Amino acid sequence: MKRNWFARHPIGFMALYFLLYLSAFNFLETQISMPRVLLVHCRLDDLIPFCKYAILPYFAWFAWIPFTLFYLLWKAPREDFWRLCLPLFGGMTIALACYVILPTGLDLRPYYVPGTDLFARAVRMLYRTDTPTNVCPSIHVFNSMTLMLAYHRLFGEPRRRWMRPAADVLCFSIVCSTMLLKQHSCIDVVLGALLALVLDALFNRAAERSEQPQIWHA
Repeated sequence: MKRNWFARHPIGFMALYFLLYLSAFNFLETQISMPRVLLVHCRLDDLIPFCKYAILPYFAWFAWIPFTLFYLLWKAPREDFWRLCLPLFGGMTIALACYVILPTGLDLRPYYVPGTDLFARAVRMLYRTDTPTNVCPSIHVFNSMTLMLAYHRLFGEPRRRWMRPAADVLCFSIVCSTMLLKQHSCIDVVLGALLALVLDALFNRAAERSEQPQIWHA
């Protein structure tokens, strides 16, 4: 059977999805304003200090996703690529739907980030370009958890096993950075991680069923 266009052009599929995702996210950013959102907050948020140096792992997220997807396209069987790509994009779409159904926002950011160093300027740039809306569940956390789970599932052979703890450290750093930069509440983090775990379990179940031999009854 002839494969469809998306199966034959995975890079085109990724480009098309990210174009649609960024368009939808930008639309929500411009249409949903703070007075109209549900503020997400818990007492633990107040105990977590602001740290401008957390901008480094926070921005690393933007490189980790395309690096992993292109690495799988280059080095791994094609089914491994789709096994990561589909839950990753599916969860991001679910998160966007959550932002539409229940608009959420934060009131955690510091009033001003002082300093002329690179870290302070990067945080101020982030605050200018990313509004404190559309936060629950956290897409940063969801994607990082989904990538970490994929590394544990795919990289079990000895020569690439070091990639598992590396993914653990990077995932933990990115998750912490979302709270240290006051980009997300602990509630956003928990729900983003839960979404990743649920989707991973569902796709694992689907993969197991597809591998089971089919029994035909007369």
